[in-house]
Amino acid sequence: MKKAESPQAISQPFRLDGCHALVTGGASGIGEATVKELSRAGAIVWIADINVPAAEALAAALPASRAIHLDVTSPDSIAAATSQIPRLDILVNNAGIGHVGSIEATAPDDFDRLLDVNVRAVYLVTRGFLPQLLAAQAETGRSGCIVNIASVAGLVGIKQRFAYCTTKGAVIAMTRQLAVEYPKSLRVNAVCPGTVETPFVEGYLDKFHKHNKEEVRAELRSRQPIGRLGRPEEIASMVRYLASSEAAFISGSLFTIDGGWTAA
Repeated sequence: MKKAESPQAISQPFRLDGCHALVTGGASGIGEATVKELSRAGAIVWIADINVPAAEALAAALPASRAIHLDVTSPDSIAAATSQIPRLDILVNNAGIGHVGSIEATAPDDFDRLLDVNVRAVYLVTRGFLPQLLAAQAETGRSGCIVNIASVAGLVGIKQRFAYCTTKGAVIAMTRQLAVEYPKSLRVNAVCPGTVETPFVEGYLDKFHKHNKEEVRAELRSRQPIGRLGRPEEIASMVRYLASSEAAFISGSLFTIDGGWTAA
């Protein structure tokens, strides 16, 4: 009779041992869940956030993780970060902000702010770390990996989300273009979440629906056929998969995690 293999002898899927990863907006919400998941997979994770105390607290609780200050809208801040990180295999562009309003209710300053954080910052951070990502293949034999956190708002029209839909559509376009531009040295994919239970969503409810928060929360749940909000961990699991060797043939793709929203 064949002896049963020990748990240690069984190969674990979606491992990232020895990989160096950076997650923007990594101190909370989907970013925090992604940091934890990549760390659990064995990666060395840089937690990049403008909120350094929160990033440091998270790093202290995880093995092989380190906090780094990063203002994704600042070329100087990005340059300082790139100088501290000589190697990078995985970049997760997660940092972003939201806005509520039709085109008529969206002031130019608000529109510019969303473009700055949600689009220009993805360009700046990706461009800043591109040398490290392109060098990853020569060093490890694995293509550099970028996972952009987009949104279903980049795929379908959502009322009162003019600026947000615009910017997330741009992130999807950048994802596809980069995948075509660097087909053999980079894998670039995007995750498109529906509404996820995060501080991002809570902040939106507090700011725009303070007096009918629970009513709006119920509406957010009901627009997703599965009947609930997503969980940050569910998005993080997809990021881990896309960063792993098992996803080596995937590039230029979009992955909706939305409880059936875009299928309805």
